[in-house]
Amino acid sequence: MFRNRFTAILFTIAIALFPFTGSAQISSNLSLFKIYRFLQYVSSDYVDTINIDKLVEEAIIEVLQNLDPHSVYISKEDVKAMNEPLEGNFEGIGIEFNILNDTLFVVNPVPGGPSERVGIIAGDRIINVDGKPIAGVGLKNSDVTKMLRGNKGTKVTVQILRKGLSEILEFTITRDKIPIYSLDAAYMVEPHIGYIKLNRFSLTTEEEFLTALSKLKKEKMRDLILDLRGNGGGFLNAAVALSEQFLDENKLVVYTEGRNSPRFDFFPTKKGEFRKGRLIILMDEGSASASEIVAGAVQDWDRGIIVGRRSFGKGLVQNQLPLPDGSMIRLTVARYHTPTGRVIQKPYNMGKLDSYYKDLSSRYEKGELFNQDSISFPDSLKFYTLQNQKLVYGGGGIMPDLFIPIDTSYYSDYYGKLVRKGIINQFVLSYIDEQRDFLKKSYPKFDKFDNHFNVDNIVINKLIDYAEKQGVPYDAEGIKTSMDELSIQIKGLIAQNLFSTNYYFQVVNKENKSLQKAVEIINNWDSYKHLVKE
Repeated sequence: MFRNRFTAILFTIAIALFPFTGSAQISSNLSLFKIYRFLQYVSSDYVDTINIDKLVEEAIIEVLQNLDPHSVYISKEDVKAMNEPLEGNFEGIGIEFNILNDTLFVVNPVPGGPSERVGIIAGDRIINVDGKPIAGVGLKNSDVTKMLRGNKGTKVTVQILRKGLSEILEFTITRDKIPIYSLDAAYMVEPHIGYIKLNRFSLTTEEEFLTALSKLKKEKMRDLILDLRGNGGGFLNAAVALSEQFLDENKLVVYTEGRNSPRFDFFPTKKGEFRKGRLIILMDEGSASASEIVAGAVQDWDRGIIVGRRSFGKGLVQNQLPLPDGSMIRLTVARYHTPTGRVIQKPYNMGKLDSYYKDLSSRYEKGELFNQDSISFPDSLKFYTLQNQKLVYGGGGIMPDLFIPIDTSYYSDYYGKLVRKGIINQFVLSYIDEQRDFLKKSYPKFDKFDNHFNVDNIVINKLIDYAEKQGVPYDAEGIKTSMDELSIQIKGLIAQNLFSTNYYFQVVNKENKSLQKAVEIINNWDSYKHLVKE
């Protein structure tokens, strides 16, 4: 029975990883059976008892690690968690939380979610879940997720301490579907310029974008800044759906092609909602995959301007292939090409994952993030846009039309330690917990907060004291260097906690050089026209 079970597993895995086709070579089939026979010998004749599942899993992982950087194995346990951000929802109680001093704090309940409906508010401390104390037990984020997430319709009982009340509050919450938003912010930068920031491309991205666009148009928006910095991508169809908002129906968005995947073209399927008006897309080295599809299409058709730095260069198409035990593999089957034929994927060596993911640090060391002149391309990578015949480059990632160097002027070792230890976020939570009533009363609306709240020396000194207690000693020079950035981050995070993420970006973007440059270009027709054409 042992042998039969293992044989079946191996055969199934072999077919899943190496499917037979009518055109397969005999030699290839022999190689597959060679692997199969080898594993069968190990299972039947090896001296010691072996763990079947572990052996098979490790074999799959080893094979995939010797392919491209994006072909991966996903365990049964990880499949659901991996898909949640892209599907646009998960099932749970609907809170944003943080762990501070070994205590679970509610940062904000999700609007309209199960927790908000029963009366849980920002600042609540959850001390007990289903009769089990959770305060002071070394709680981790993963522990919280396991306790509070669950199938829609199931219930969980929590006990809460609320500031200003002596008694313990108890709530029974019925879990429900909780949305995961791909849109972080949408607001008017200037009277005619709208700003939209996307953090991923999910099943809900198109709907979220159109809702935001409609809102901004009602506020007299004519021109748009689309922020894709740090957006690592997501669903291809979401990228196509977003691109079609800017392009005419007959204009190719992207095409895919691979050894066993014939070329497939993606065109807009309906009339877009923003085909006129000036468009600028902000990108950086963290923009990848679906972000690069949108930027590549806009650039190739001369529809807008790309501002920032060269994108990541992730242009490989993966299919999710299920395995019998509920696990799956993401197998690369094709490459993305922009409308001009540029390959988005940056070069890589098979099986050399370390060097591939060290590429960003290599860009930093070579000076690419600081100086555009440090980037050079051979003539073979020259392409020309489809409308204005503007020179663009292939070879991996999307090169911006206007380069903006990374800003490190505010960086100090002290600031780096605060960020790495998460101290700025923790301090803000502690500060808000202490000052929540005062802040809510003084600043009921964001506009008043934005105009009148300042991070003064009192707040900074509180941060310094808090950091010292967390093991980061006072550094006068570091504080001086990073003061402006610390102040704006603290103010932004307070705005996020008091109001929403949208307002975090309204605060921090005021000092952002990429956004400032985008606004300057939009306000200067000659400058905009020049960048679109040359």
